[in-house]
Amino acid sequence: MNILKRRAFLWQAGMATAGAFMGAAIPLGRRAPYGFISSASAADFLPVAGKDGLAVLNDRPLSAETPPHLLDDEVTPTERHFIRNNGIVPAQMEPATWALRIDGRVRRPMTLSIQDLRDRFEVVTYRLLLECGGNGRARFDPPTRGNQWTFGAVACAEWTGVRLADVLDAAGVMDTAVYTAHEGADSHLSGTPGLLPISRGLPVEKAMDPYNLIAFEMNGGPLHPMNGAPLRLVVPGWPGSCSQKWLTRIWLRDVVHDGPKMTGASYRVPPYPVAPGESVPAEDMKIIHAMPVKSLITRPATGLAFAGRELDVAGHAWAGDTEVARVDLSINYGATWQEARLAPPHNPHAWQRFTARVRFPQAGYYQVWARATDREGASQPFEAPWNPRGYLNNALHHIAVRVT
Repeated sequence: MNILKRRAFLWQAGMATAGAFMGAAIPLGRRAPYGFISSASAADFLPVAGKDGLAVLNDRPLSAETPPHLLDDEVTPTERHFIRNNGIVPAQMEPATWALRIDGRVRRPMTLSIQDLRDRFEVVTYRLLLECGGNGRARFDPPTRGNQWTFGAVACAEWTGVRLADVLDAAGVMDTAVYTAHEGADSHLSGTPGLLPISRGLPVEKAMDPYNLIAFEMNGGPLHPMNGAPLRLVVPGWPGSCSQKWLTRIWLRDVVHDGPKMTGASYRVPPYPVAPGESVPAEDMKIIHAMPVKSLITRPATGLAFAGRELDVAGHAWAGDTEVARVDLSINYGATWQEARLAPPHNPHAWQRFTARVRFPQAGYYQVWARATDREGASQPFEAPWNPRGYLNNALHHIAVRVT
């Protein structure tokens, strides 16, 4: 059985498994697009070595998210860090022979090995949050194109590497440089040689943020192959697509970078409110910069039934390039709110832990809602503004519980 037939077989088997799990056939399951995988069967559809409990949304390219209750750790374990690929993972990931090229609008172009990075620059370790720009896309109505992420395309691992700014300073950024451009070793899904699946960049001022890393370790060990081994960018606060995996080149440009996934509607939103389903002219779409304020309840898992009147609730909150100022919880659909205890970030660009003991007035069914507010006064909405590609959904997260 060739690989394409095998993938089709696995897809059909996955749809059948989902139907069995749900106790009924999936309506129009045979007409579902190739690469679509029901979340009911996702964890069993395509196991990934070194990844525990992730739900696979797509196998070409591989994309997998983490259920909220598995994101309760303050430092996301490597096995629970989400996967978002755009192309075919490189076959060769040998750290000893890896090379990173720095060129373009720099005075001193250079090619560096991973050992060069370790030897020539200060090695630092930070907890840094990464979130896919499309996290929450499944909650938009009408639906939009792309992986139907629910809540789990987010993580806060501990990354070790060197500051991107230090490397750029060593290369000597020219005054004419306005944007970086990033390239990786992954290949295009078509298999066309030299065609990049993704190449995004940053304004130079953002690139010089001291918490952007060229990372070669994750949680004290090597990077996971699906998270960019052996070398990647980590650019917290902005869409995860800015954090190029399998990093091989950074070049400086005197124009806004126009690589794959930088133009058209990719990682862009309209600068004005639009009606759900409304078409937006391509020339109006603006590149996403900082991610919005957001929170996630990670404990308990939704669906809990318990005896008693009090429940300990915990989770994380984050806010792009700024910090979270407060998190509030509601058990009556926003009629009243209770302020949670909020810890400061471990370092800038790490998520913040919130905890609260919630008291329920009587037995019954409840939804516990979380709402974060950042230092600039922006709060999460009940419903996020719709946009054509389903980005930046920071609507309130909630869990369901039953008090018996």
